[in-house]
Amino acid sequence: MNSRVLAALSLIVAAGIFFAYVTPTWGGSIAATQAAIAADDQALAAAAQYTSQQNQLAASRDAIDSSSLSALSTFLPGSVDNVGLILDLNALAARSGLSVANIDVASGGTSASGQGTTALPTAAANPVGSVDLSLSASGTFAALQAFLSGVERSARLLDVRDLVVKGSDTGVYDYQMTIRLYWLR
Repeated sequence: MNSRVLAALSLIVAAGIFFAYVTPTWGGSIAATQAAIAADDQALAAAAQYTSQQNQLAASRDAIDSSSLSALSTFLPGSVDNVGLILDLNALAARSGLSVANIDVASGGTSASGQGTTALPTAAANPVGSVDLSLSASGTFAALQAFLSGVERSARLLDVRDLVVKGSDTGVYDYQMTIRLYWLR
């Protein structure tokens, strides 16, 4: 009889341990830990996919010729570099025979998509920024043609937005133009 009481008591203690400790622990902290592990596994899979895509893009970038990347960087630079552009425009005007009187950064521009009239649109809206330069010059019409031809052949992305010509009887004209330059944000 003693063995039956001991067996029944052992069964009651085992059931008590199961319902009082094992079930809450397994359903509570262990389940939360398993959910956290599953979430971490998903994050690791996403990170592995991101790393794989990043490696593919880096390999594609490395496959591009360095001279082509340099030309692209010149065409659409990563910064505005107003001073360098103004010096280049001044040198181009001097080679063309134009006398530059004034170059200023204009107060307004638009985004490269043509939307809005802000000088610097938000980067989320457009990855290409633009700034307008106002240029005053004087010279002959042939000098203006040579200057505009040089702007057209420029390695940098530029647009002549406005051109105002003030007439003269001497053959030397005054020009007021707005040139838009672009850069990659």
